[in-house]
Amino acid sequence: MHKCFQPACAKRCHHYFAHFGFHQTCRSHRLANSCKDFLVTHTRNDISELLSAHGLSPRRAFGQNFVVDANTVRRIARLAGVGPGDFVLEIGAGLGSLTLALAETGATIVAIEIDNGVVEVLRSVVKDLPNVEVIHGDALLLDWAPLQARSQRWHVVANLPYNVATPLVADLLDGAPAVDHMLVMVQKEVAERFVAPVRTPAYGAVSVKIAYWATSSIVGDVPASVFFPKPNVASSLVDIKRRTSPAVPDVDPTQFFTLVRTGFGQRRKMLRRVLAGVIAPETFTRADVSPEARAEELDVHAWGRLCVAQQEKLAGK
Repeated sequence: MHKCFQPACAKRCHHYFAHFGFHQTCRSHRLANSCKDFLVTHTRNDISELLSAHGLSPRRAFGQNFVVDANTVRRIARLAGVGPGDFVLEIGAGLGSLTLALAETGATIVAIEIDNGVVEVLRSVVKDLPNVEVIHGDALLLDWAPLQARSQRWHVVANLPYNVATPLVADLLDGAPAVDHMLVMVQKEVAERFVAPVRTPAYGAVSVKIAYWATSSIVGDVPASVFFPKPNVASSLVDIKRRTSPAVPDVDPTQFFTLVRTGFGQRRKMLRRVLAGVIAPETFTRADVSPEARAEELDVHAWGRLCVAQQEKLAGK
């Protein structure tokens, strides 16, 4: 499963690592950068064998599509830019394809997996890695406080399940301030919504939320062929870096996001109609926002002005 292609190391580590562990001699070579061609991921056959051996199969309900390409996981680990001393949260770790590559960086990895059967396989895969901890649970229900107490700065590096990518990213930005960097692999369509500029079809409430908390960009695409089972959609890697302060620092976040969600509830209608009863006509003027504008025409700063004007009116200013 884990194979060393470095001739200098091959004789000393008998060319192969143990099925779920690491030969200590070659491990020291790798840490000294002597064994640079170490293959650190599961192949398609490995995934099939692991699932079969444990009576498991990919579960669509959990969005389980396992990465089976070494170049892809190496690329993600490299783009993450993590190393010794860094704390990394991997959500939806699955059978450990990406976990193994991240562990090679020397960072401390906390891998979260929801599936009862898969998490036990994951534990056996990483059992000999002292820098990897496995948590069995639902990331959407996780209490982030204990993790944030361990470090003031976390990286999230993950192949996010497609069905929960948006709420997970939103929850991390809203409720886990110690997470100041994310590199996430998501469905290409979702990635485009994350980074969409104003006045584009993909621009929506989640685009505004991410722009409020962070800067974001798509740093690469990932073909469906590197997954097992193969999904029907392409994926993209999105890099999200938290701002030192929100893009609109003078608003209450809860009020701001409530206003944005309401506005995008009927994105093609004029805001004076969508926000009738919420925003008074004179508030638009005060915010320098046209009441005939549509939600998709307001960038994060325009939404901020509208929210500030609303707050001031409610406060009687």
